[in-house]
Amino acid sequence: MSDEMEMSYEVAQSRPKAFYTTFERKDELQHQTHYCPGCGHGMVHKMLAEAIDALGIQNRTILISPVGCSVFAYYYFDVGNVQAAHGRAPAVATAVKRSRPESIVVSYQGDGDLSAIGSAEILHAANRGEAITVLFVNNAIYSMTGGQVAPTTLLGQKSTTTPGGRDPGNTGYPLHVSELLATLEAPVYIERVGLGDNKQVAQAHRAVRKALENQVKGLGFSLIEVLAPCPTIWKMSPVDAQRWVKDVMEKTYPLGVLKDRTAEAEARRASLPAAAMEKIPETVIPEILGLPQGDLAEWHAAPAVKPVIQDLQVRVAGFGGQGVLLLGEVLAEAGLDAGMEVSWLPSYGPEMRSGTSNCHVRLARHPIDSPLVVRPDVLVAMNEPSLHKFYETVRPGGWVLYNGEALPAGCDRSDVHVLARPFTHIADELGDARAQNMIMLGALLEATDALTQESVDEALRHLVKSAKWLELDDRAIARGRQLLRESLDEVSHEG
Repeated sequence: MSDEMEMSYEVAQSRPKAFYTTFERKDELQHQTHYCPGCGHGMVHKMLAEAIDALGIQNRTILISPVGCSVFAYYYFDVGNVQAAHGRAPAVATAVKRSRPESIVVSYQGDGDLSAIGSAEILHAANRGEAITVLFVNNAIYSMTGGQVAPTTLLGQKSTTTPGGRDPGNTGYPLHVSELLATLEAPVYIERVGLGDNKQVAQAHRAVRKALENQVKGLGFSLIEVLAPCPTIWKMSPVDAQRWVKDVMEKTYPLGVLKDRTAEAEARRASLPAAAMEKIPETVIPEILGLPQGDLAEWHAAPAVKPVIQDLQVRVAGFGGQGVLLLGEVLAEAGLDAGMEVSWLPSYGPEMRSGTSNCHVRLARHPIDSPLVVRPDVLVAMNEPSLHKFYETVRPGGWVLYNGEALPAGCDRSDVHVLARPFTHIADELGDARAQNMIMLGALLEATDALTQESVDEALRHLVKSAKWLELDDRAIARGRQLLRESLDEVSHEG
């Protein structure tokens, strides 16, 4: 073609920047998504991506992907991505938004995900007015798992579990999620849109953008419900499925704005991320910490608590009734008092007494990635079954505190430190056998030097309300520290 014949042109449609340039889920089909022809998810994805581009928030956006047909959304959106368990996207979105308040968090869910197993999550997130944006794609059926009846399935609509059509006497009535959430005080914006024709698609595009704009402005909870076609499960052509959205679904789920407080809503006061704390004026810090105003030099110079172990991981195990969980709670509370990052995860059987019981405790000077303790620095084993179960998991160089005269046969590692004592009998000598957990706690504290006694005392005062038990626990912890020191002295003398 000659230069004279070339014509200028303007690009009217293109791939949004918020999408990846290629989709790597399948090696041979990197130019297309996994969605069926005519699926509503593809349209909603493009609306979201174009809104992200228009608002210039790609580098701030975090998408929470659900379980369902849109489970692979993270292959398509070039934004921050977090995968959530079935129905839990609003809870995950809440955590992300509160820990990263500067981010734009989008919870993306289908009707089986949001209105069934996730109904409690979305209800309470909306009731709290979490500053997130929720996209609720409603095709009135469980699509990914084969077409079972969903809470949003229409009356008379056939599914694999309602082959004769949905009967309200058996499976209830269609759940109107948007109307339900609109009765709450906290939500700022709730609208139901459809994908039944071009006019509806245009309105859906505007609604998605507005819901994102609300979050950019710092406003609260916004939800857009999208009536979407599902040609494959409905067993219709893409054209017929789109018509069914407008001609049938809309009669049960009328389109429109159900709540809109964007004009009068005020920006929510978000909690500050850790990095922003550096920007707080010094005059504000005493008020936050409950300290007297005035010269800051004195408390600036106060020494920080610096444990020897920067990430202490502890596994406490025994029978129910031995104080396993309380020992972990005291550690966790003391860690909080010391200003550390803390996690405490209990695990126990159905029995109140004599059943198995253990807990995971982590104390760290950096964010904790997981509450699970797989390789503990310290194992507190209050009985022999617990010792055998977790003994080999202790890190080399770690500690094993065992409630027994000596380690049983088969526990003969040379790369861990061991303190085996009849802690129950020692506690009985102090006044009550139930104080064995506090004696073992004292030994743990002496072995790790991770917490000050002041923090431990504060934790005990918070958790133990009986003056009698508080006095006994203090003596038990001191006895445990003594036992550990005596053990170290014995080792040094032998050496």
